[in-house]
Amino acid sequence: MIANLAFALLTVALLAGGVFLIDRRADLREAEAEAQFGPSGKLIDIDGTTVHALVTGAGPDLVLIHGASGNLRDFSFDLIEPLAQHYRVIALDRPGLGWTDRLHDRGETPGEQARLLQKAADRLGVTRPLVLGHSFGGAVALAWALERPEETAGLILLGAVSNPWPGGLDTLYHVNSSRLGSALVVPLITAFAPLDRVHAALEAIFKPQRVPVGYARHIGAGLTMRRDSLRANARQITRLRPQVVEMSEQYHRLEMPLEILHGEADTIVPLEIHSEPLSRQAPDANLLRMPGVGHMPHHADPHAVIQAVHRAAARAGLREGH
Repeated sequence: MIANLAFALLTVALLAGGVFLIDRRADLREAEAEAQFGPSGKLIDIDGTTVHALVTGAGPDLVLIHGASGNLRDFSFDLIEPLAQHYRVIALDRPGLGWTDRLHDRGETPGEQARLLQKAADRLGVTRPLVLGHSFGGAVALAWALERPEETAGLILLGAVSNPWPGGLDTLYHVNSSRLGSALVVPLITAFAPLDRVHAALEAIFKPQRVPVGYARHIGAGLTMRRDSLRANARQITRLRPQVVEMSEQYHRLEMPLEILHGEADTIVPLEIHSEPLSRQAPDANLLRMPGVGHMPHHADPHAVIQAVHRAAARAGLREGH
């Protein structure tokens, strides 16, 4: 009996020590990432929740909303600077990603995210903006327009999640969003995931295009690998489909101009499941199919995206016809 008790206590002690060491290593990797890739914009307090916003340029307001597993640095790599020559650009980190706080630990819906980011935009004096969203950010942009249809000048959607999809999600999303996986697996990923795994993930996202030179360094992949960001991302994605089902039944209300750009080679958010139906569901939608382009159209062809923003602005009466 005593021997069994001693063995059990030793096992518990070893496990506790292992958990401590994993958390300590995760702490160090998170601190390193945060020191290297601090906020590039303003930190705004919205009812106790911090929202990170990068504001630059002058002209009509243009809000940028990034996709899953990312942050606003995705746009600052090569898109914000040329856009800021024509617009006041407001790039926002979504909840739990980059430098914006989580609203709660259940996984924020597109509507919850849109309402938080709208409050931050209000604080910045944003009026009747164009809203550009990529991937998951496209779902948030659609929620933004559904929340404020009269105050949204137009949407520019890049490989956007907009309609329910068949099949399930990658197992890792379910693991990371579960209580057990969140407690045990997520810290292991943060503490020990090698950089080559990060690069492999980026290659899959950009495929068939190559990852631009310097992109991995610029975006600060270590921010995405933080424990809270991994949990937030997984829980948002696992809750997304029912929200998209509900939203898709309301797209007929979106009477503002929609410019939809989607790569024909996008296997992550397929064109035929998302943007093709959306182009028929929204009354004033223009769909641009991009041959040979994958899930990152704003990097594959930034000029096409900028031209789409100009078209949306012209159709909304924010600038002369382009």
